[in-house]
Amino acid sequence: MDAPNTTTHRVSGGQLLVDVLVAEGVSRVFCVPGESYLAVLDALHDAPGVDVVVARQEGGAAMMAEADAKLTGQPGICMVTRGPGATNASAGVHIAFQDSTPLILFIGQIAGDAMGRDGFQEIDYRHMFGPLAKWVVQIDDAARIPELVSRAFHVATSGRPGPVVVALPEDMLTDLVEAPVTPVPRHRKLEAAPAASAMEEMHRRVDVATAPLMIVGGPGWDDDARRRIVAYAQSRGLPIVASFRRQDVVDNDLPNYVGELGLGANPALLDLVRRSDLLLVVGARLGEVPTAGYTLLGIPSPDPYFIHVHASVDELGRVYCPDLPINAPSRAFAAALEDAPSATPDAGRLERLRAARAAYEAWQVLPVTPGDLKMADVMRTLAAQLPDDAIICNGAGNYTVWIHRFHRYRRPRTQLAPTSGSMGYGLPAGVAAKLREPDRAVVVFAGDGCFQMTMQEFGTAVQYGAAIVVIVVNNGMYGTIRMHQERHYPGRVVATDLKNPDFAALARSYGAHGEVVERPDAFGLALGRALAADGPALIELRIDPEALTPNATLAQIRAAAERSKASR
Repeated sequence: MDAPNTTTHRVSGGQLLVDVLVAEGVSRVFCVPGESYLAVLDALHDAPGVDVVVARQEGGAAMMAEADAKLTGQPGICMVTRGPGATNASAGVHIAFQDSTPLILFIGQIAGDAMGRDGFQEIDYRHMFGPLAKWVVQIDDAARIPELVSRAFHVATSGRPGPVVVALPEDMLTDLVEAPVTPVPRHRKLEAAPAASAMEEMHRRVDVATAPLMIVGGPGWDDDARRRIVAYAQSRGLPIVASFRRQDVVDNDLPNYVGELGLGANPALLDLVRRSDLLLVVGARLGEVPTAGYTLLGIPSPDPYFIHVHASVDELGRVYCPDLPINAPSRAFAAALEDAPSATPDAGRLERLRAARAAYEAWQVLPVTPGDLKMADVMRTLAAQLPDDAIICNGAGNYTVWIHRFHRYRRPRTQLAPTSGSMGYGLPAGVAAKLREPDRAVVVFAGDGCFQMTMQEFGTAVQYGAAIVVIVVNNGMYGTIRMHQERHYPGRVVATDLKNPDFAALARSYGAHGEVVERPDAFGLALGRALAADGPALIELRIDPEALTPNATLAQIRAAAERSKASR
């Protein structure tokens, strides 16, 4: 038997780190540069096949890496400097944690001889990121870089995926160490497979239920998993519900799809869940939003028979105690459905499914709202002009209700939207998406407040030629907060008005395409020009502030709150 190759060479910690990333198949790094990890940046200069994308702020860089991971299924890589760089990046780490996205954040750390002295920009990242990440480690010995970075990839991708934070002391990165010439093996994602006995029990329970319902969500879906889960639902007449901001798991035009458990969910859909006698939940955690503030189901025991399929054992029983827990990622579970026994749904199930789909279609009817330019017209135009594989990106705000309720997703990985509800996500996510999928249309939806959280990343889009289309819905306020403010403190407006720039002029100042739309007949032509632009484009929609939600105007919300206050 041949002896293992133990040939070594002398290499710096920074070079060794980059060598390991190349061996792991990393093709893109998002960063904001800093003197604390110059040795890594120098090594990236010659790294084969690795694109380095420099963002304008560390939060944007981390969000780009998180969005990139959602599209590839591999850990997104972000590099930032110590102190303020790390604190800025924490916004993206929080998104990755709540969205179950594999992300590795590398932080340049202060030198070892300054640690513990409250040195310049010193932070103990184990304490700072402990609640936000799956694992936090500081590499003090450059020789251990291959070991600990390999572990970071395994932790980020295994079980419930999530973020890992790796601190890199500045002096460690310049230390010279002996390292094997042969790179470390690439990480392998660890996935559990569903037990045959559990699958048999699941099929039996589903087939004897009177009013079963399937809820899908979580990460890791692809075309094969979607095809299998849909085939199973169709064979048994199961309504399919998407968890919050996971509508792209299945084609929304399918007769089995009946809606999303998101913010402002269809009351008929909530009633459908309550009247179900079996819930088959695949991949979703069932957090606060999809359970209507933990009121939709009993805790810890939901009223219907509860089958929960999830990649992490830590999620099975965290809030809801499943009658049948199945520890498996969505793809492995979907693959196991190929062996499902044949079944024929009865007339009662099919009628229930038709009624649920009809309720979804009724919820899709676009409302009439105040103002010359109406979001209903915008949604009709998008439906007519965007291809089925267009990637829709958004952050948080009332404007997102229009996308989540009325846009129909038809393929996996066409929705980039943070389940954490983070403002500012849409633009950096769109940049990452266009760089990863240059031949697909990428549309960023942002409110005026949401856009200004990260609007500096429009410069990143211009620098790298990411031909995104940004639609800024401008109503001159933080709309969601104004809505809540009017409901609880009607007429007492404070801290929710915004004085905005001319967003289209801002885009043009970068050398990009920008225009303002105020009339309903102008948006279609503007969208066509934006999609055809050689680089990034921005369309500013000037919307009447009264058009606060699809269901109620600002004045109606205020009047209802005042009547309620007067009756108390």
